[in-house]
Amino acid sequence: MQHTSAPLQQPWGQPSAAQLAQAVCIEDLRQIAQKRVPRMFYDYADSGSWTESTYQANASDFQKIHLRQRVACNIAERNISTVMAGVPVRMPVAIAPTGLAGMQHADGEILAARACEQFGIPYTLSTMSIASIEDVAEHTTAPFWFQLYVMKDRDFIGRLIDRAKAAGCGALIVTLDLQVIGQRHKDLRNGLTAPPRITLKNALNFATKPRWCLNMLRTQRRGFGNVLGHVKGIDDMSSLLSWTGEQFDLTLNWSDIAWIKERWGGKLVLKGILDPEDAKLAVACGVDALIVSNHGGRQLDGALSTIAALPAIVDAVGHEIELWLDSGIRSGQDVLKALALGARGTMIGRPYLYGLGAYGQAGVTRCLEILAKELDLTMAFCGHTDIRAVGRDVLCSEHTAR
Repeated sequence: MQHTSAPLQQPWGQPSAAQLAQAVCIEDLRQIAQKRVPRMFYDYADSGSWTESTYQANASDFQKIHLRQRVACNIAERNISTVMAGVPVRMPVAIAPTGLAGMQHADGEILAARACEQFGIPYTLSTMSIASIEDVAEHTTAPFWFQLYVMKDRDFIGRLIDRAKAAGCGALIVTLDLQVIGQRHKDLRNGLTAPPRITLKNALNFATKPRWCLNMLRTQRRGFGNVLGHVKGIDDMSSLLSWTGEQFDLTLNWSDIAWIKERWGGKLVLKGILDPEDAKLAVACGVDALIVSNHGGRQLDGALSTIAALPAIVDAVGHEIELWLDSGIRSGQDVLKALALGARGTMIGRPYLYGLGAYGQAGVTRCLEILAKELDLTMAFCGHTDIRAVGRDVLCSEHTAR
């Protein structure tokens, strides 16, 4: 099917340098995003499933890990750049795939991808993005990564993989932990849809977000761009919603990875690993990296936080494959702790969405600047000058004995 990209409008209401400078941590960006993004979309990004215990533990378990401060070390020259899946990165952080990013801010996926391109880290586009693969490729120059949900319609999935190849995507990330969808109470209460269903409750809330509304009126990207017009019989949002609800594949298993790997032919990453036995099965598939992830606490509530699950997975397969971690990172210190426990890289979802919702592309850049500075300074306090040499020695003794 022919793809026609909509023009990219300059977002209305760009932040000043002074406004950006006032955001000194990720929590500052979160608070601004909460004020600017309609409730249903803010809640979609900043919530978990059921009681949200795993969602909360993802962040709080990082705080239980104590760092080992060192002094009188020569820390004059420091380096936080490294490599993830063969790609040089300015810091060991990539953007995790997040659905509906284009509803946090108009044209959000394109703006975020541009921020990552300029900063020097990889951006990952979700299957359930608002902007399409082709849209992001047309408005950026650096190769981005693409995340794949495996659906029952294998013809569509095959064509989606082919589209990612044609767009020059540098890696395919297959998400394994969404065969069924966790019950997310806030989404159910808000009646989440994209584009939003206009009810009196939603209309009243939108009226308090004029900047968001004006920018959304100026873009044509308000549906799921990777699906609409690419599936037979799916031409509007009502038909798309019913199709999506039926499409997540309950039969997905390890043998499907071989078909995806052959069809894709490039770097392949598996996301959603929480158990050492699953990690061993994933390694046997011959992929390039694994992501220790619990979907941001949005799937199985009561599961381990990712930072708690990481050490056992490192022990099981860390010598065989590159491991990354997502879910729960809110600071550069969290990045350092993940690396100290054996991850080779990390991915962030909510922190960049907060920046996007707060200030668009400039907000994403500000998020990345904050994380990089925190990572660099924390590494220095721990007596290290090269992020690639960070190990368990930066942690206090209760975290090093294994």
